[in-house]
Amino acid sequence: MKKIFKYIFAGFVGCASLSSCLDDALQTAPTDSMSGDGLLANANAALVPLNGIYRSMYASWSPTGNTHQSFGISSYNLMADVMGEDMVMSAIGSGWFWYDCLYNVKSFYSSGAWRSYDLWNGYYTWVSNANYIIAAEETIEGTTEEINYVIGQAYAIRAYSYFMLAQSFARTYKGHESDQCCPIYTEPTVAGTAGKARATVQEVYDQITSDINKAVDMLNGIKRKHVSHINHAVALGLKARIALVMEDWATAKSAAKNAIAVSGCTVLPVSSFSGLNDSSAGNVMWGAEIISDQSTMYAGFFTHMDACDERGDGKYGADARKQISKELYGLINPADARKAWWDPENENNKSGGYQQEKFKFSDRQTWTGDYIWMRVEEMYLTAAEAECRLGETAPAIEDLKAVMDKRVEGYTCTKTGTSLGATSSDYTGSLLEEIIIQRRVELWGEFGRIYDLRRLKQGFRRTAAMGWPSDALLGNRPTDDPECYMWVLTIPQSEFDGNVNMDVKTDQNPVGDYKE
Repeated sequence: MKKIFKYIFAGFVGCASLSSCLDDALQTAPTDSMSGDGLLANANAALVPLNGIYRSMYASWSPTGNTHQSFGISSYNLMADVMGEDMVMSAIGSGWFWYDCLYNVKSFYSSGAWRSYDLWNGYYTWVSNANYIIAAEETIEGTTEEINYVIGQAYAIRAYSYFMLAQSFARTYKGHESDQCCPIYTEPTVAGTAGKARATVQEVYDQITSDINKAVDMLNGIKRKHVSHINHAVALGLKARIALVMEDWATAKSAAKNAIAVSGCTVLPVSSFSGLNDSSAGNVMWGAEIISDQSTMYAGFFTHMDACDERGDGKYGADARKQISKELYGLINPADARKAWWDPENENNKSGGYQQEKFKFSDRQTWTGDYIWMRVEEMYLTAAEAECRLGETAPAIEDLKAVMDKRVEGYTCTKTGTSLGATSSDYTGSLLEEIIIQRRVELWGEFGRIYDLRRLKQGFRRTAAMGWPSDALLGNRPTDDPECYMWVLTIPQSEFDGNVNMDVKTDQNPVGDYKE
């Protein structure tokens, strides 16, 4: 079939390690080349295709003209951040991420060079390769621990991929369980595999929760081989993220608390992880170690973030600056050490927001810096939110303080309640709002703001007073309506072209902000 699966990374079978060359990994042969008689015959050999999947999570691989804004997980998080209100894009630059920021990508679903194709292709690539590994569960040789290490990660990768597909191509879980979502594939797919119809949001989340639970069970007690691998703690962290979206507060709480306990990570002072570019830092649960021969140069996260103002090195981050909204910056305690993550005095701020200093290259000469995908601070804030939702005020404040005590000396909080405003600029003074605000500050640039806005069912506003340029104010768009389809991506035309069980007339998401 011509489906998106024809672009699977079959070449990963040739990657001996995470540092193997990427060019060989970008073949377009069907994934059935990942034979059970070869690399999937035993657990140690299966680490090769598994590492290939992880390599693609931080590589610039887009098969079309979208390369500079398609570098895996970090590019998708950046996309979701500029879609919100807290990360100001001060200028168009060369256009990378600008059209995500303007919500002007959905009508280009017939092109392979735009966001719909990139996300759909990327996540389904990981699903398909994970399916090949999972299919070998009963035949693969090795000790129980070796097999569980490989298969457990494959389940986690599949859960994560479907979770992100659901958040990108459907409205949020709660209240939209019967909406159309995306097709579910749990078996290996090849060029002739028949495409499936869109499953419902509920069906997709059922698959997600089943997969992540298997991953948590299988990875329990196993020491991981590399920080890029999903271990027991990271699987628990993903389970906590999923539970937040599903509004399963008890599961979110227990998963986050367990993730903290087994991760071995600790909340660090801001000064201890300057630049957010070191995956070996004591607060990092999951990330990608980027070495010099793996740098994707212009198609990389730090290239888009680091303006290099203090040295004038002229990286792309100076052309399309990423800045914090003045409104969010104004909510930060004056004594908060995180104030150093932004520079309100930077001469390039002009009428925009405040220039970011949070993300810096670790080595500008080699364009390197590690990508951070999960920190233990997120888990404390997740536990705090879940406890607050459950009416457990004292434990919620305790977990909030676990982070804030390392940010603001003498931090106290006496707030209560769970009320949130209709938009993120409508303030209520509740404890839940305080937790969410600190989450916005702590995870700025790391998590993808729009994902939280969706699950919280809050609208947002952009104003010139926040530092937004006039072209990005979205004044004629329903940003205050969390039920709209404004931030639900369209499905790429290539899917309809190759899938007889999907019809563009009935299965395509709205190109506009509402269903007609």
